[in-house]
Amino acid sequence: MIRYIKLGLCLFFALFFVAAGISHFTAVEKFAAIVPPFLPFPKLIVWVTGVMEIGMGVMLLCPHFRARVGVVLGLFLLAVLPANIYMAIAEIPFGDTVAGPAALWTRVALQFPLIAVIYWATRPVKTV
Repeated sequence: MIRYIKLGLCLFFALFFVAAGISHFTAVEKFAAIVPPFLPFPKLIVWVTGVMEIGMGVMLLCPHFRARVGVVLGLFLLAVLPANIYMAIAEIPFGDTVAGPAALWTRVALQFPLIAVIYWATRPVKTV
């Protein structure tokens, strides 16, 4: 049963990250707006992170890469955490969604359980 839950989560995260990565190319300006101002070349950062999300999403579909991608994806989510924090501090709405400070900070806080779930889902199932 656990095997199917993990597989389902990996499929969900694969679709989620591929879709999110594609949106980095269809909504460049919206993503560039949340890149902290101390980082240079915000559009380039958006494009690179988009490619990374697509690549990691696809690799989640490959059992051979899944465990390593889970670790890399966790590190990636930590690396983009400053953008989420900046978005919350500056109260930047994302797209047409106007979110209050509580929603923006909740988004920041949810990064950590998200990392934990991805890590758990990508660990191999131990067979006895």
